[in-house]
Amino acid sequence: MNARDLGALLLLGALWGGSFSFIRVATPALGPFLLMELRVLLATAVLAAGVLLVADPGSGLLRRWRGFLVLGTLNAAIPFTLIAASEMRLTASLAAILNSTTPLFGALVAAVWMGERLGRGAVAGLFLGVAGVAALVGWSPLPTDAGVLLAVAASLVAALFYGIGSVYAKLHFSGFSAPAMAVGQLGGASAVLLLPAAATLPSTPPGRAVVLSVLALALLSTAAAYLLYFRLLASVGPTRTLTVTFLVPAFGLLFGAVFLDESLGPGSLLGLVLILMSLALVTGILPPGRKRKNLKP
Repeated sequence: MNARDLGALLLLGALWGGSFSFIRVATPALGPFLLMELRVLLATAVLAAGVLLVADPGSGLLRRWRGFLVLGTLNAAIPFTLIAASEMRLTASLAAILNSTTPLFGALVAAVWMGERLGRGAVAGLFLGVAGVAALVGWSPLPTDAGVLLAVAASLVAALFYGIGSVYAKLHFSGFSAPAMAVGQLGGASAVLLLPAAATLPSTPPGRAVVLSVLALALLSTAAAYLLYFRLLASVGPTRTLTVTFLVPAFGLLFGAVFLDESLGPGSLLGLVLILMSLALVTGILPPGRKRKNLKP
């Protein structure tokens, strides 16, 4: 991985990590449904302007609208809204760490749905991930009342839906270009969220910070992030691109502490370490029994 690709990977981690702070600022003013509708609608418009102009007319975006409606529901509308709802009670940094469990759920869904075998390292990683979530929640500076526990559950269910959505995409959209997939998925999500968003319009106009957070969430953490993601997939491949999973919670913690004055307790740091170790095992980046020196950079 050259310096340019490494810079793109770091920028992608920062954009996705920053999304949790943008959500934390905007959700109380707009509500989860309207915020996520604005996110996917604006991002769809930006991506479509670039993608559809150069896409093959036979790409099948319109022909497969039902499938994209399902994909947008599973992989965007539901998890996006659940994360936004959870951040009504959780800090941005805590939500970012919880969301990093997505590959763990993805491995479980693939094992159940597609029959993919879980090796010893993956099984150990899943148990380690559970321990990380327990440390994160049990040693959190937030009060462990029913509302916080429900918000934690919402974040974890969002990660589960990301796993379901990724497997659905793999099974039903083989051969589609990644940019076309993004437009179809986000467009489907915007259609699903349109009515709930219209029913929950705020009674007062949002402030400047909220408007800027919405624009940053849609244009930077969604549209620009997808474009970076596609570039990295083509340049360095999916395995190395997957390492962004380790950067997102770190940036989420950093931005939450710097911009939102969120405290970083020992439980947050311990939970982060345990979850990142579990991701290394589940994704095979650090499989058991293989010496680190044998891994290629």
